[in-house]
Amino acid sequence: MKIKVLGAHCLESANTRLTSILIDDILALDAGGLTSALSFEDQRKLRAILLTHRHFDHIRDVALVGYYNALLPGPEWKDPKRAYSTSGTLDNIMADILNGQTFPDFTRPLSSGKVPLQLCPIEPYKPEVIEGYTVMAIPVKHSVPTVGYSVTSPRGRTLFFTGDTGPGIADCWEHVSPDILITEITGINALEERMVSVGHLTPNLLHKELAEFKRIKGYIPPVVLVHISPELEDLTREEVNKVAKQLGADIKLGYEGMTLTV
Repeated sequence: MKIKVLGAHCLESANTRLTSILIDDILALDAGGLTSALSFEDQRKLRAILLTHRHFDHIRDVALVGYYNALLPGPEWKDPKRAYSTSGTLDNIMADILNGQTFPDFTRPLSSGKVPLQLCPIEPYKPEVIEGYTVMAIPVKHSVPTVGYSVTSPRGRTLFFTGDTGPGIADCWEHVSPDILITEITGINALEERMVSVGHLTPNLLHKELAEFKRIKGYIPPVVLVHISPELEDLTREEVNKVAKQLGADIKLGYEGMTLTV
């Protein structure tokens, strides 16, 4: 399983992108910094997107994926792109973005009869095979309904991506045994009270969740952190390094263009 971090931050700039992860060039996790990180050739390779929740910084580029697919000439048409999430998140995308006013509804057939984009509901705790990967959505704690995704490759390697989450993700641990964990780190320890109130993690909160993972599972997989606050990144790294040392774990901040093989 080849993993590429397309967007590792919660704010966008010339040097940072919003959250998005790419697996084996064809399966994306969230779509904040998806199209801005991919050439048109790479966008044509993309087959499916797994969306964790409805916040704009995670769904933004779904509409642009549909738009690009709609503009492809006949010889380059590769069937609909598919976006998966819970029904509530998909309803929000239709109501607020693909509503014919904010942006065209690319889930409707074109005059040619081709459909650029399909929105596919997925139920929590119900495994589905998507583009050859076994995918299970698992609810996590956040300020709006959110799911993380356990993604297992045809060769049996598993990634668990929590998406945005706050304290309480240990509730997920009984359902997953990943080879790699990608989760979030939005605030520093001094902002813990605020982060708890909006459903995000700090290094100290992450420490508690990973310690519980180790208690339940007996190990801690390599951990990559995204949704980083750019202006707090240096201090976040210092605090995360202390957590890694205390737990004896491999924990790294993600960055745009980071590649991993599992």
